[in-house]
Amino acid sequence: MAKQVLILGATGKIASHAIDALLANGDDQLLLFTRHPQNMNVVDEKRETVIKGDVLNLGQLEPAIEQADVVYANLRNPEIKQQAENIVKLMEKYAVKPLIWISSIGIYDEVPGKFGEWNNEMLGGGQADSYLGTYRSAADVIENSTLDYTIIRPAWLTDKDEVDYETTTKGEPFKGTEVSRKSIGTFVAKIIDDPTPYARKNFGVDKPGTDGDKPAWY
Repeated sequence: MAKQVLILGATGKIASHAIDALLANGDDQLLLFTRHPQNMNVVDEKRETVIKGDVLNLGQLEPAIEQADVVYANLRNPEIKQQAENIVKLMEKYAVKPLIWISSIGIYDEVPGKFGEWNNEMLGGGQADSYLGTYRSAADVIENSTLDYTIIRPAWLTDKDEVDYETTTKGEPFKGTEVSRKSIGTFVAKIIDDPTPYARKNFGVDKPGTDGDKPAWY
């Protein structure tokens, strides 16, 4: 049965790949929520509805979540913890359970070895107000909710035209240094298609065979 899929941060690069996969492989209705609707490239007006709004604005977010069967959040913001709190509050209010949440590699200090040290140095590991600190706080909000969340922690992202990924679960050492945005978007679409096997789980995602001290382009 077709679902109403709310995509928050719909102009993001990962989101664009997820949208392509959803349009190609199903019949879900896509609610594309963004602060910048002028940047949306709608290819199927019958299935894509663009909604202008800000996740930090509850009045704009509420009517979008009220319509949704599934929420996918693809957000980057210093206020990401507040964004998470807004989303959880409204999803719980309207009994919308499945949430796919894009987080960051390294929020649990789960990256081993020299790559882990490099990643912490680049992203400010161990500091509450750093990039990793704020993303960890947001992930904690999600995990402490009643939602059927799936948290995704991608490796360093590339724009390679490939789908090639493996996963680790929370508590396992992270593998690899990089993964394509297309791989993450494809994984997101797979979860949206059938959220139940991924409910209340937290995944690291990387491209197999990319182990190293840092991503290949650095």
